[in-house]
Amino acid sequence: MEKEKYYITTAIAYTSGKPHIGNTYEIVLADAIARYKRFKGYDVYFQTGTDEHGEKIQLKAEEKGIEPQQFVDEVAAEIKKIWDCMNTTYDRFVRTTDKDHELKVQHIFKKLYDQGDIYLGKYEGLYCTPCESFFTETQLVDGKCPDCGREVSKKSEEAYFFRLSKYQDRLMKYIEEHPEFIQPESRKNEMINNFLKPGLQDLCVSRTSFSWGIPVDFDSKHVVYVWLDALTNYITNIGYDVDNQTEEFKKYWPADLHLIGKDIIRFHTIYWPIFLMALDLPLPKQVFGHPWLLFGNDKMSKSKGNIIYADDLVEEFGVDAIRYYVLHEIPFANDGTITYDLIIERINSDLANVLGNLVNRTISMANKYFDGKVTNKKVTESVDKELIDMINGLDSKVEEKMNKLEIGASLDIIFDLLRRSNKYIDETMPWTLAKEEDKKDRLETVLFNLLESIRVSAIYLKPYLPDTSDNIFKQLNTTNTNTQYDEENTYQVGTPSPLFQRIDKEKKLAELENK
Repeated sequence: MEKEKYYITTAIAYTSGKPHIGNTYEIVLADAIARYKRFKGYDVYFQTGTDEHGEKIQLKAEEKGIEPQQFVDEVAAEIKKIWDCMNTTYDRFVRTTDKDHELKVQHIFKKLYDQGDIYLGKYEGLYCTPCESFFTETQLVDGKCPDCGREVSKKSEEAYFFRLSKYQDRLMKYIEEHPEFIQPESRKNEMINNFLKPGLQDLCVSRTSFSWGIPVDFDSKHVVYVWLDALTNYITNIGYDVDNQTEEFKKYWPADLHLIGKDIIRFHTIYWPIFLMALDLPLPKQVFGHPWLLFGNDKMSKSKGNIIYADDLVEEFGVDAIRYYVLHEIPFANDGTITYDLIIERINSDLANVLGNLVNRTISMANKYFDGKVTNKKVTESVDKELIDMINGLDSKVEEKMNKLEIGASLDIIFDLLRRSNKYIDETMPWTLAKEEDKKDRLETVLFNLLESIRVSAIYLKPYLPDTSDNIFKQLNTTNTNTQYDEENTYQVGTPSPLFQRIDKEKKLAELENK
Protein backbone atom coordinates (compact mmCIF):
# COMPACT_ATOMS: atom_id res chain seq x y z
CA MET A 1 0.00 0.00 0.00
CA GLU A 2 1.28 3.44 -0.90
CA LYS A 3 2.08 5.64 2.09
CA GLU A 4 0.17 8.88 2.59
CA LYS A 5 2.40 11.87 1.85
CA TYR A 6 3.18 14.66 4.31
CA TYR A 7 4.99 17.78 3.06
CA ILE A 8 6.23 20.14 5.79
CA THR A 9 8.31 23.30 5.40
CA THR A 10 9.94 25.85 7.64
CA ALA A 11 10.27 29.42 6.50
CA ILE A 12 13.61 29.81 4.74
CA ALA A 13 16.09 31.59 7.02
CA TYR A 14 17.23 35.04 5.93
CA THR A 15 20.99 35.07 5.34
CA SER A 16 21.71 38.39 7.03
CA GLY A 17 23.55 36.69 9.90
CA LYS A 18 23.86 33.72 12.24
CA PRO A 19 20.46 32.44 13.49
CA HIS A 20 19.83 32.68 17.25
CA ILE A 21 17.99 30.08 19.34
CA GLY A 22 14.65 31.83 18.64
CA ASN A 23 15.15 31.28 14.88
CA THR A 24 16.42 27.74 15.52
CA TYR A 25 13.30 26.80 17.49
CA GLU A 26 11.34 26.57 14.22
CA ILE A 27 13.57 23.92 12.63
CA VAL A 28 13.46 21.79 15.82
CA LEU A 29 9.67 22.10 15.96
CA ALA A 30 9.38 21.08 12.29
CA ASP A 31 11.80 18.20 12.86
CA ALA A 32 9.75 16.81 15.77
CA ILE A 33 6.60 16.91 13.60
CA ALA A 34 8.40 15.33 10.61
CA ARG A 35 9.91 12.54 12.76
CA TYR A 36 6.53 11.85 14.36
CA LYS A 37 4.78 11.65 10.98
CA ARG A 38 7.46 9.23 9.67
CA PHE A 39 6.95 7.10 12.78
CA LYS A 40 3.20 7.12 12.00
CA GLY A 41 3.92 5.70 8.55
CA TYR A 42 3.73 8.79 6.36
CA ASP A 43 5.94 9.42 3.35
CA VAL A 44 7.40 12.66 4.74
CA TYR A 45 9.12 15.37 2.73
CA PHE A 46 10.66 18.06 4.95
CA GLN A 47 12.12 21.19 3.33
CA THR A 48 14.08 24.07 4.81
CA GLY A 49 16.75 26.42 3.52
CA THR A 50 17.85 30.01 3.07
CA ASP A 51 16.45 33.24 1.60
CA GLU A 52 19.44 35.01 0.05
CA HIS A 53 18.48 38.09 -1.98
CA GLY A 54 17.67 41.69 -1.11
CA GLU A 55 18.98 45.13 -0.31
CA LYS A 56 19.97 44.28 3.25
CA ILE A 57 22.25 41.46 2.03
CA GLN A 58 23.82 43.73 -0.59
CA LEU A 59 24.56 46.38 2.07
CA LYS A 60 26.01 43.84 4.52
CA ALA A 61 28.26 42.38 1.81
CA GLU A 62 29.47 45.91 0.91
CA GLU A 63 30.26 46.59 4.58
CA LYS A 64 32.45 43.46 4.63
CA GLY A 65 34.02 44.34 1.28
CA ILE A 66 32.95 41.07 -0.36
CA GLU A 67 30.55 40.06 -3.12
CA PRO A 68 26.97 39.26 -2.05
CA GLN A 69 27.31 35.67 -3.30
CA GLN A 70 30.32 35.07 -1.07
CA PHE A 71 28.48 36.65 1.85
CA VAL A 72 25.40 34.40 1.46
CA ASP A 73 27.55 31.30 0.86
CA GLU A 74 29.22 31.85 4.23
CA VAL A 75 25.99 32.56 6.13
CA ALA A 76 24.06 29.69 4.46
CA ALA A 77 26.85 27.28 5.48
CA GLU A 78 26.60 28.51 9.08
CA ILE A 79 22.79 28.14 9.13
CA LYS A 80 23.05 24.60 7.73
CA LYS A 81 25.67 23.77 10.35
CA ILE A 82 23.33 24.88 13.16
CA TRP A 83 20.37 22.96 11.69
CA ASP A 84 22.63 19.87 11.62
CA CYS A 85 23.93 20.48 15.14
CA MET A 86 20.28 20.34 16.33
CA ASN A 87 20.00 16.82 14.82
CA THR A 88 17.28 17.77 12.33
CA THR A 89 16.25 15.41 9.54
CA TYR A 90 15.29 17.76 6.67
CA ASP A 91 15.16 16.17 3.22
CA ARG A 92 16.29 19.20 1.26
CA PHE A 93 18.12 22.39 2.18
CA VAL A 94 17.17 24.92 -0.52
CA ARG A 95 18.83 28.21 -1.41
CA THR A 96 17.19 31.01 -3.39
CA THR A 97 20.48 31.65 -5.21
CA ASP A 98 20.24 28.18 -6.79
CA LYS A 99 20.18 28.74 -10.55
CA ASP A 100 17.23 26.39 -11.05
CA HIS A 101 15.11 28.38 -8.55
CA GLU A 102 16.12 31.70 -10.14
CA LEU A 103 15.09 30.54 -13.60
CA LYS A 104 11.71 29.27 -12.40
CA VAL A 105 11.03 32.55 -10.55
CA GLN A 106 11.66 34.44 -13.81
CA HIS A 107 9.17 32.16 -15.56
CA ILE A 108 6.57 32.72 -12.80
CA PHE A 109 7.05 36.51 -12.93
CA LYS A 110 6.63 36.53 -16.75
CA LYS A 111 3.51 34.33 -16.62
CA LEU A 112 1.88 36.62 -14.03
CA TYR A 113 2.84 39.68 -16.12
CA ASP A 114 1.50 38.12 -19.36
CA GLN A 115 -1.84 37.31 -17.76
CA GLY A 116 -2.21 40.86 -16.39
CA ASP A 117 -1.71 40.10 -12.69
CA ILE A 118 1.56 42.08 -12.68
CA TYR A 119 1.75 45.62 -14.12
CA LEU A 120 4.32 48.44 -14.26
CA GLY A 121 3.75 51.43 -11.99
CA LYS A 122 5.51 53.79 -9.61
CA TYR A 123 6.05 53.29 -5.93
CA GLU A 124 6.03 56.07 -3.38
CA GLY A 125 5.98 54.94 0.19
CA LEU A 126 7.64 54.57 3.56
CA TYR A 127 10.24 51.82 3.45
CA CYS A 128 11.91 49.79 6.20
CA THR A 129 15.24 48.42 4.92
CA PRO A 130 15.71 45.66 7.59
CA CYS A 131 12.19 44.30 6.96
CA GLU A 132 12.34 45.01 3.22
CA SER A 133 8.75 46.24 3.41
CA PHE A 134 6.80 49.33 2.40
CA PHE A 135 4.19 50.76 4.77
CA THR A 136 1.52 53.47 4.65
CA GLU A 137 1.47 56.29 7.26
CA THR A 138 -1.46 54.62 9.04
CA GLN A 139 0.39 51.30 9.39
CA LEU A 140 3.33 52.90 11.23
CA VAL A 141 3.53 52.67 15.02
CA ASP A 142 4.78 55.93 16.56
CA GLY A 143 6.11 56.85 13.13
CA LYS A 144 8.26 53.71 12.97
CA CYS A 145 8.12 50.29 11.29
CA PRO A 146 5.24 48.24 12.80
CA ASP A 147 7.25 45.00 12.51
CA CYS A 148 10.66 45.91 13.95
CA GLY A 149 10.27 49.41 15.42
CA ARG A 150 13.09 50.96 13.37
CA GLU A 151 13.08 54.20 11.37
CA VAL A 152 11.48 54.19 7.90
CA SER A 153 12.47 56.38 4.96
CA LYS A 154 10.56 57.80 2.00
CA LYS A 155 11.25 56.02 -1.28
CA SER A 156 9.99 56.55 -4.76
CA GLU A 157 10.84 54.32 -7.70
CA GLU A 158 9.42 52.63 -10.77
CA ALA A 159 8.21 49.17 -9.86
CA TYR A 160 6.11 46.24 -11.00
CA PHE A 161 3.02 45.57 -8.91
CA PHE A 162 0.94 42.48 -8.28
CA ARG A 163 -2.87 42.93 -8.25
CA LEU A 164 -3.55 41.60 -4.74
CA SER A 165 -6.89 43.43 -4.65
CA LYS A 166 -8.19 41.30 -7.56
CA TYR A 167 -8.04 38.15 -5.39
CA GLN A 168 -9.11 39.64 -2.07
CA ASP A 169 -12.70 38.36 -2.00
CA ARG A 170 -11.66 34.92 -3.22
CA LEU A 171 -9.09 34.63 -0.42
CA MET A 172 -11.54 35.85 2.22
CA LYS A 173 -14.06 33.21 1.08
CA TYR A 174 -11.36 30.51 1.16
CA ILE A 175 -10.31 31.40 4.73
CA GLU A 176 -13.93 31.37 5.89
CA GLU A 177 -14.57 27.97 4.26
CA HIS A 178 -11.30 26.43 5.56
CA PRO A 179 -11.14 27.25 9.29
CA GLU A 180 -8.02 25.04 9.73
CA PHE A 181 -6.02 26.99 7.08
CA ILE A 182 -4.54 29.61 9.46
CA GLN A 183 -3.53 28.47 12.95
CA PRO A 184 -3.71 29.41 15.75
CA GLU A 185 -7.12 31.12 15.58
CA SER A 186 -5.75 34.42 16.91
CA ARG A 187 -3.49 34.79 13.84
CA LYS A 188 -6.42 34.19 11.51
CA ASN A 189 -8.49 36.93 13.17
CA GLU A 190 -5.52 39.30 12.94
CA MET A 191 -5.19 38.74 9.15
CA ILE A 192 -8.91 39.18 8.48
CA ASN A 193 -9.39 42.27 10.66
CA ASN A 194 -6.10 44.07 10.01
CA PHE A 195 -5.52 43.35 6.33
CA LEU A 196 -8.39 41.76 4.42
CA LYS A 197 -11.32 43.78 5.78
CA PRO A 198 -9.64 47.21 5.36
CA GLY A 199 -8.80 46.22 1.75
CA LEU A 200 -5.55 45.02 0.19
CA GLN A 201 -3.15 47.38 -1.56
CA ASP A 202 -1.46 46.07 -4.70
CA LEU A 203 1.95 44.66 -3.86
CA CYS A 204 5.31 45.93 -5.08
CA VAL A 205 7.08 42.88 -6.63
CA SER A 206 10.19 44.42 -8.21
CA ARG A 207 12.89 46.93 -7.29
CA THR A 208 15.39 49.09 -9.18
CA SER A 209 17.33 50.68 -6.30
CA PHE A 210 19.59 47.65 -5.77
CA SER A 211 20.86 44.83 -7.95
CA TRP A 212 21.18 41.79 -5.63
CA GLY A 213 18.14 39.83 -6.73
CA ILE A 214 16.78 37.74 -9.58
CA PRO A 215 16.65 39.93 -12.71
CA VAL A 216 13.27 40.46 -14.38
CA ASP A 217 14.29 38.88 -17.67
CA PHE A 218 12.20 41.17 -19.89
CA ASP A 219 13.15 44.42 -18.07
CA SER A 220 16.74 44.28 -16.84
CA LYS A 221 16.53 47.45 -14.68
CA HIS A 222 14.35 45.47 -12.26
CA VAL A 223 15.06 42.62 -9.86
CA VAL A 224 12.28 40.44 -8.47
CA TYR A 225 11.34 41.61 -5.00
CA VAL A 226 11.96 39.31 -2.06
CA TRP A 227 8.48 37.92 -1.36
CA LEU A 228 7.76 36.60 -4.84
CA ASP A 229 11.28 35.15 -4.91
CA ALA A 230 11.31 33.66 -1.39
CA LEU A 231 7.77 32.29 -1.10
CA THR A 232 7.89 30.41 -4.38
CA ASN A 233 10.71 28.22 -2.99
CA TYR A 234 8.01 25.91 -1.63
CA ILE A 235 7.03 24.92 -5.19
CA THR A 236 10.13 25.53 -7.34
CA ASN A 237 12.24 23.11 -5.32
CA ILE A 238 9.82 20.22 -5.70
CA GLY A 239 9.65 20.57 -9.45
CA TYR A 240 7.14 23.30 -10.34
CA ASP A 241 7.72 25.32 -13.48
CA VAL A 242 5.03 27.27 -15.33
CA ASP A 243 4.89 24.88 -18.30
CA ASN A 244 6.02 21.73 -16.59
CA GLN A 245 5.30 20.02 -13.28
CA THR A 246 7.40 17.02 -12.25
CA GLU A 247 6.02 13.86 -10.67
CA GLU A 248 7.56 14.97 -7.38
CA PHE A 249 5.56 18.21 -7.51
CA LYS A 250 2.33 16.37 -8.34
CA LYS A 251 2.98 13.98 -5.46
CA TYR A 252 3.81 16.47 -2.70
CA TRP A 253 1.91 19.68 -3.50
CA PRO A 254 -0.09 21.10 -1.80
CA ALA A 255 2.07 21.34 1.33
CA ASP A 256 0.44 19.90 4.42
CA LEU A 257 2.06 22.43 6.74
CA HIS A 258 3.99 25.68 6.40
CA LEU A 259 5.57 26.27 9.82
CA ILE A 260 6.56 29.95 10.21
CA GLY A 261 7.17 32.65 12.80
CA LYS A 262 4.15 34.79 13.68
CA ASP A 263 5.95 37.89 12.35
CA ILE A 264 5.72 36.65 8.73
CA ILE A 265 2.18 35.30 8.84
CA ARG A 266 0.86 38.08 6.57
CA PHE A 267 3.19 37.04 3.74
CA HIS A 268 2.24 33.36 4.05
CA THR A 269 -1.53 33.74 4.50
CA ILE A 270 -2.25 36.69 2.18
CA TYR A 271 0.49 37.12 -0.46
CA TRP A 272 1.38 33.45 -0.89
CA PRO A 273 -2.17 32.07 -1.28
CA ILE A 274 -2.96 34.84 -3.77
CA PHE A 275 0.17 34.06 -5.83
CA LEU A 276 -0.96 30.42 -5.88
CA MET A 277 -4.48 31.38 -6.94
CA ALA A 278 -3.00 33.42 -9.79
CA LEU A 279 -0.93 30.38 -10.83
CA ASP A 280 -4.06 28.21 -10.58
CA LEU A 281 -2.48 25.96 -7.95
CA PRO A 282 -4.05 24.51 -4.78
CA LEU A 283 -3.33 26.28 -1.51
CA PRO A 284 -1.29 24.70 1.33
CA LYS A 285 -3.48 22.83 3.78
CA GLN A 286 -2.29 24.75 6.83
CA VAL A 287 -0.10 27.68 7.84
CA PHE A 288 0.92 27.64 11.50
CA GLY A 289 2.34 30.91 12.88
CA HIS A 290 4.30 29.75 15.90
CA PRO A 291 5.07 32.07 18.82
CA TRP A 292 8.46 33.57 19.63
CA LEU A 293 11.07 32.41 22.08
CA LEU A 294 11.93 35.42 24.23
CA PHE A 295 15.06 35.99 26.28
CA GLY A 296 13.47 36.62 29.68
CA ASN A 297 10.69 38.99 28.57
CA ASP A 298 12.45 40.51 25.57
CA LYS A 299 12.60 39.61 21.91
CA MET A 300 16.20 38.65 21.08
CA SER A 301 18.16 41.28 19.20
CA LYS A 302 21.79 42.20 18.64
CA SER A 303 21.15 45.76 19.82
CA LYS A 304 19.90 44.46 23.21
CA GLY A 305 22.87 42.09 23.47
CA ASN A 306 20.59 39.25 24.57
CA ILE A 307 21.15 36.77 21.78
CA ILE A 308 21.78 33.12 22.58
CA TYR A 309 22.95 30.76 19.84
CA ALA A 310 21.89 27.14 19.54
CA ASP A 311 25.38 25.73 18.97
CA ASP A 312 26.64 27.44 22.16
CA LEU A 313 23.72 25.99 24.14
CA VAL A 314 24.35 22.51 22.75
CA GLU A 315 27.99 22.75 23.78
CA GLU A 316 26.94 23.63 27.34
CA PHE A 317 23.93 21.35 27.84
CA GLY A 318 23.75 18.78 25.01
CA VAL A 319 21.48 18.63 21.99
CA ASP A 320 18.54 16.69 23.46
CA ALA A 321 18.35 18.92 26.54
CA ILE A 322 17.99 21.99 24.30
CA ARG A 323 15.53 20.23 21.98
CA TYR A 324 13.47 19.30 25.03
CA TYR A 325 13.58 22.83 26.41
CA VAL A 326 12.43 24.63 23.27
CA LEU A 327 9.78 22.03 22.39
CA HIS A 328 8.39 21.91 25.91
CA GLU A 329 8.59 25.53 26.99
CA ILE A 330 6.93 27.29 24.07
CA PRO A 331 3.16 27.09 24.38
CA PHE A 332 0.96 26.51 21.33
CA ALA A 333 -0.16 30.14 20.95
CA ASN A 334 1.88 32.24 23.41
CA ASP A 335 5.50 33.34 23.45
CA GLY A 336 7.91 31.18 25.41
CA THR A 337 10.89 32.33 27.40
CA ILE A 338 14.48 31.11 27.69
CA THR A 339 17.10 31.84 30.33
CA TYR A 340 20.04 29.78 31.58
CA ASP A 341 18.27 29.49 34.94
CA LEU A 342 15.20 27.94 33.37
CA ILE A 343 17.19 25.55 31.17
CA ILE A 344 19.07 24.19 34.20
CA GLU A 345 15.85 23.85 36.23
CA ARG A 346 14.16 21.92 33.42
CA ILE A 347 17.16 19.61 32.90
CA ASN A 348 17.37 18.86 36.63
CA SER A 349 13.66 18.38 37.26
CA ASP A 350 12.40 16.63 34.12
CA LEU A 351 15.35 15.09 32.33
CA ALA A 352 17.70 14.09 35.15
CA ASN A 353 15.11 13.42 37.82
CA VAL A 354 11.87 12.17 36.21
CA LEU A 355 13.35 10.42 33.15
CA GLY A 356 16.99 9.70 33.96
CA ASN A 357 16.41 8.58 37.52
CA LEU A 358 13.56 6.25 36.53
CA VAL A 359 15.62 4.50 33.84
CA ASN A 360 18.68 4.23 36.07
CA ARG A 361 16.82 2.88 39.11
CA THR A 362 14.79 0.36 37.12
CA ILE A 363 17.70 -1.11 35.15
CA SER A 364 19.86 -1.16 38.29
CA MET A 365 17.18 -3.13 40.18
CA ALA A 366 16.73 -5.56 37.24
CA ASN A 367 20.49 -6.23 37.35
CA LYS A 368 20.65 -6.41 41.14
CA TYR A 369 17.69 -8.74 41.72
CA PHE A 370 17.55 -10.82 38.51
CA ASP A 371 20.98 -10.46 36.84
CA GLY A 372 19.23 -8.33 34.20
CA LYS A 373 16.86 -11.08 32.99
CA VAL A 374 13.23 -10.05 33.55
CA THR A 375 10.05 -11.73 32.28
CA ASN A 376 6.41 -11.13 33.12
CA LYS A 377 5.48 -13.49 35.97
CA LYS A 378 1.94 -12.02 35.87
CA VAL A 379 1.60 -11.74 39.63
CA THR A 380 -0.63 -8.69 39.41
CA GLU A 381 -2.17 -6.31 41.91
CA SER A 382 -4.75 -3.54 41.43
CA VAL A 383 -2.01 -0.86 41.39
CA ASP A 384 -0.69 -2.29 38.08
CA LYS A 385 -3.84 -1.53 36.11
CA GLU A 386 -3.50 2.27 36.10
CA LEU A 387 0.11 2.08 34.89
CA ILE A 388 -0.69 -0.45 32.14
CA ASP A 389 -3.73 1.59 31.03
CA MET A 390 -1.52 4.69 30.78
CA ILE A 391 1.04 2.78 28.67
CA ASN A 392 -1.69 1.58 26.32
CA GLY A 393 -3.32 5.03 26.16
CA LEU A 394 -0.13 6.82 25.18
CA ASP A 395 -0.53 6.41 21.42
CA SER A 396 -3.96 8.01 21.06
CA LYS A 397 -3.24 10.81 23.55
CA VAL A 398 0.05 11.82 21.89
CA GLU A 399 -1.57 11.62 18.46
CA GLU A 400 -4.42 13.90 19.48
CA LYS A 401 -1.99 16.61 20.65
CA MET A 402 0.38 16.21 17.70
CA ASN A 403 -2.51 16.55 15.24
CA LYS A 404 -3.29 19.90 16.85
CA LEU A 405 0.44 20.85 16.74
CA GLU A 406 0.45 21.07 20.55
CA ILE A 407 3.99 19.74 20.76
CA GLY A 408 4.69 20.73 24.37
CA ALA A 409 1.46 19.10 25.50
CA SER A 410 2.37 15.85 23.71
CA LEU A 411 5.68 15.79 25.60
CA ASP A 412 3.77 16.36 28.85
CA ILE A 413 1.68 13.24 28.18
CA ILE A 414 4.83 11.10 27.85
CA PHE A 415 6.27 12.65 31.02
CA ASP A 416 2.98 12.00 32.86
CA LEU A 417 3.60 8.28 32.23
CA LEU A 418 7.20 8.60 33.43
CA ARG A 419 6.05 10.40 36.59
CA ARG A 420 3.39 7.74 37.15
CA SER A 421 6.13 5.10 36.81
CA ASN A 422 8.20 6.79 39.50
CA LYS A 423 5.13 6.88 41.74
CA TYR A 424 4.56 3.16 40.98
CA ILE A 425 8.05 2.42 42.38
CA ASP A 426 7.10 4.22 45.60
CA GLU A 427 3.78 2.32 45.77
CA THR A 428 5.19 -1.17 45.11
CA MET A 429 8.49 -0.72 47.01
CA PRO A 430 10.62 -3.29 45.11
CA TRP A 431 13.38 -3.12 47.75
CA THR A 432 10.88 -4.43 50.35
CA LEU A 433 9.58 -7.16 48.02
CA ALA A 434 13.20 -8.26 47.46
CA LYS A 435 13.55 -9.14 51.13
CA GLU A 436 10.80 -11.79 50.96
CA GLU A 437 11.45 -15.00 49.02
CA ASP A 438 7.74 -15.65 48.34
CA LYS A 439 7.44 -12.18 46.74
CA LYS A 440 10.08 -12.85 44.10
CA ASP A 441 7.57 -13.32 41.25
CA ARG A 442 5.68 -10.20 42.32
CA LEU A 443 8.97 -8.26 42.31
CA GLU A 444 9.77 -9.51 38.82
CA THR A 445 6.28 -8.49 37.59
CA VAL A 446 6.76 -4.98 39.04
CA LEU A 447 10.12 -4.57 37.30
CA PHE A 448 8.67 -5.95 34.07
CA ASN A 449 5.88 -3.34 34.20
CA LEU A 450 8.42 -0.58 34.75
CA LEU A 451 10.63 -1.78 31.88
CA GLU A 452 7.58 -1.86 29.58
CA SER A 453 6.64 1.67 30.63
CA ILE A 454 10.18 2.90 29.91
CA ARG A 455 10.32 1.05 26.58
CA VAL A 456 7.03 2.46 25.25
CA SER A 457 7.90 5.96 26.55
CA ALA A 458 11.24 5.77 24.70
CA ILE A 459 9.43 4.96 21.43
CA TYR A 460 7.32 8.11 21.79
CA LEU A 461 10.25 10.25 22.93
CA LYS A 462 12.13 9.55 19.69
CA PRO A 463 10.72 12.50 17.64
CA TYR A 464 11.66 14.96 20.39
CA LEU A 465 14.78 13.43 22.00
CA PRO A 466 16.17 11.10 19.31
CA ASP A 467 19.58 10.38 20.88
CA THR A 468 18.10 9.84 24.35
CA SER A 469 15.51 7.43 22.95
CA ASP A 470 18.28 5.42 21.25
CA ASN A 471 20.31 5.43 24.47
CA ILE A 472 17.34 4.07 26.47
CA PHE A 473 16.83 1.26 23.94
CA LYS A 474 20.51 0.44 24.17
CA GLN A 475 20.36 0.22 27.98
CA LEU A 476 17.17 -1.87 27.82
CA ASN A 477 19.00 -4.03 25.26
CA THR A 478 15.83 -4.50 23.22
CA THR A 479 14.61 -3.93 19.66
CA ASN A 480 10.92 -4.40 20.50
CA THR A 481 8.97 -1.45 19.05
CA ASN A 482 5.45 -2.63 19.89
CA THR A 483 3.71 0.57 21.01
CA GLN A 484 1.44 -1.24 23.50
CA TYR A 485 2.20 -3.06 26.77
CA ASP A 486 3.61 -6.38 25.53
CA GLU A 487 2.98 -8.96 28.27
CA GLU A 488 4.97 -11.65 26.44
CA ASN A 489 8.09 -9.52 26.10
CA THR A 490 11.34 -10.60 27.82
CA TYR A 491 14.28 -8.49 28.94
CA GLN A 492 17.99 -9.05 29.34
CA VAL A 493 18.91 -5.48 30.19
CA GLY A 494 22.31 -3.89 29.72
CA THR A 495 24.34 -1.69 32.05
CA PRO A 496 22.69 1.48 33.32
CA SER A 497 24.39 4.81 32.63
CA PRO A 498 22.98 8.28 33.47
CA LEU A 499 20.99 9.82 30.61
CA PHE A 500 21.32 13.36 32.01
CA GLN A 501 23.59 14.60 34.77
CA ARG A 502 22.17 16.91 37.39
CA ILE A 503 23.67 20.39 37.12
CA ASP A 504 24.91 22.46 40.06
CA LYS A 505 22.94 25.59 39.18
CA GLU A 506 24.96 28.24 41.05
CA LYS A 507 28.25 26.83 39.82
CA LYS A 508 27.06 26.57 36.20
CA LEU A 509 25.60 30.10 36.16
CA ALA A 510 28.85 31.51 37.54
CA GLU A 511 30.78 29.59 34.89
CA LEU A 512 28.53 30.95 32.09
CA GLU A 513 28.82 34.48 33.49
CA ASN A 514 32.62 34.32 33.15
CA LYS A 515 32.61 33.18 29.50
